[in-house]
Amino acid sequence: MTVTLKAAGLLDVDAGEIRRPGLIRVDEDRIVGIGTAGPDDEVLDLGELIVLPGLMDMEVNLLMGGRGENPGLSQVQDDPPTRMLRAVGNARRTLRAGFTTVRNLGLFVKTGGYLLDVALGKAIDAGWIEGPRIVPAGHAITPTGGHLDPTMFAAFMPGVLELTVEEGIANGVDEIRKAVRYQIKYGAQLIKVCCSGGVMSLTGEAGAQHYSDEELRVIVDEAHRRGLRVAAHTHGAEAVKHAVACGIDCIEHGFLMDDEAIAMLVDNDRFLVTTRRLAEAMDVSKAPAELQAKAAEMFPKARTSVQAAYEAGVKIAVGTDAPAIPHGRNADELVTLVDWGLPPAAVLKAATVTAADLINVTDRGRLAEGLLADIIAVPGDPLADISVTRDVQFVMKGGRVHVNKN
Repeated sequence: MTVTLKAAGLLDVDAGEIRRPGLIRVDEDRIVGIGTAGPDDEVLDLGELIVLPGLMDMEVNLLMGGRGENPGLSQVQDDPPTRMLRAVGNARRTLRAGFTTVRNLGLFVKTGGYLLDVALGKAIDAGWIEGPRIVPAGHAITPTGGHLDPTMFAAFMPGVLELTVEEGIANGVDEIRKAVRYQIKYGAQLIKVCCSGGVMSLTGEAGAQHYSDEELRVIVDEAHRRGLRVAAHTHGAEAVKHAVACGIDCIEHGFLMDDEAIAMLVDNDRFLVTTRRLAEAMDVSKAPAELQAKAAEMFPKARTSVQAAYEAGVKIAVGTDAPAIPHGRNADELVTLVDWGLPPAAVLKAATVTAADLINVTDRGRLAEGLLADIIAVPGDPLADISVTRDVQFVMKGGRVHVNKN
C-alpha cells in the first residue's frame, strides 16, 4: 500500500528552502510523489515536523568506539566477534540519529584479513540488524609506522599487533597493489589510504606526507581501474597537494590546507570531508604530551581552513570521524560547521546531495520522485536552527520506519 507522509514542510535541498506543506508518497522502498496524496493512501501524520532527506556521514568507523570499549587496550584485547557486536549498537545509534548512509573508512585492527565493515553492511542490508547503508573501505592502506598502523596507540614491542598486507600495512608498489586488490576482492567499495600523519598518531608531524607519489599513484591506478574512488586521510598542505596531483578523489580532514591546496581541490573537482566537530569536542587530556601538542596546533586551524574551502567553492561533504565524536552524535558536525560560519543550507547540502555525489550514487540525497525513501523529520526548520537535526523524531530508510516519536 502507498503511504503518504504528511508534515508541516519539507526541505528542498537544491533550492535551500522549506516547501509547505510537506507531502511525500512512498511505495515500498521508493518515493513515488511529492506534494500530493492519493485518495486511497495510508496517511502517516507527522504533525508540525519538517521532513528532510536522510543525512549521510562520509567518515565513520562503526567497528570502533561505543559502549564497553577501552581505547587504550581494545586494539589488543578485542577479537573480531567483539568488534562486530559493538558495531551493531553503533550502527543502530547512527541510523536512529537520522544518518541513513555512511562511509565506513577503513579498519586498522587485527582481523585475520576479514573485512568486518563489509559483513556489517551485508547484515544491515539483509534486515538482520538496524543500521545505515554502508559504503565500506575494508582495511585502510598505510605504510609501516604510518598513521593507522596500530603503533599509534602505544609504544608496542616489535611483534605485538603486527598487521599483514591483507590488513592494510603495505610498503612499495608491489605490496600496495596486493593490499588494494585484496580489499576489492572481498567487497570494499572504496579505498582508504593514509597520505599523511594524524593528530592522534605517534608518527611525527601530522602534516608530513607518508607515501611517496609513486606509491600514491599505484593506489589510485588500482582503485580507478576497478571503478572505485580513493579517500585519503590527509592533514598537511603539501600532502594534500601531492594527493590531488596523484589522483586522490577525496581529502579527509585537511586541517592544515593552505590557499594553494584549496585551489587544487577546486581546479581538479575533488572533495573535502569535514570532520571539524572533533576539533572542538575531542578529549585529548589523557593523551601523551606529544599528541596534546599536535592538537593544540592543529585544531584552531581546522576552523579557518574549512571556511576558506567553502568560500573557494570546494565540494564539501559532511563527515564526523566517529568515534572521534560519539556514534549517534553525528549531527554535532552540522552544528559546528554552522557555528563556524557556513550557511545551514550549504551544510545540509554537504550532508545529502554532495555526499551522494561523493559515493557516486543518484538514488538518494533529495526528496524527489524515484529516489530511495530515506526520509527523516525534525522538530523545526533546520535552515533557521540547524540544531534541530540533533533531535530527529522520525526515521524511514527504504520505506521502513525505524523511529517515530511523533
